[in-house]
Amino acid sequence: EEEGIEEANATEYGLAAAVMTRDPQRKDRVTSALEAGQVWQNCSQPVFQEQPFGGYKQSGFGRECGREGFMEYLQTKTVTSCAPDFYEKSFHTQ
Repeated sequence: EEEGIEEANATEYGLAAAVMTRDPQRKDRVTSALEAGQVWQNCSQPVFQEQPFGGYKQSGFGRECGREGFMEYLQTKTVTSCAPDFYEKSFHTQ
């Protein structure tokens, strides 16, 4: 198991991987250890529009599809608003 994980992760790419096993604990252990943007468990290559899709390492930046893909098109802005006399009240010395 460890050798398989090391070999799978010894690449500069990490788009997707698949784990095939009857052992549920092994399935979860290996899935967690794999450096891939998508891991299929006991199947190979189903892709659903609702799921984020994208890779690790040199397999790209960001995600397509799902909420994560949608968020790639948004830009965050922080706005802080104070009352007009905030500075006079805050910094006025008597």
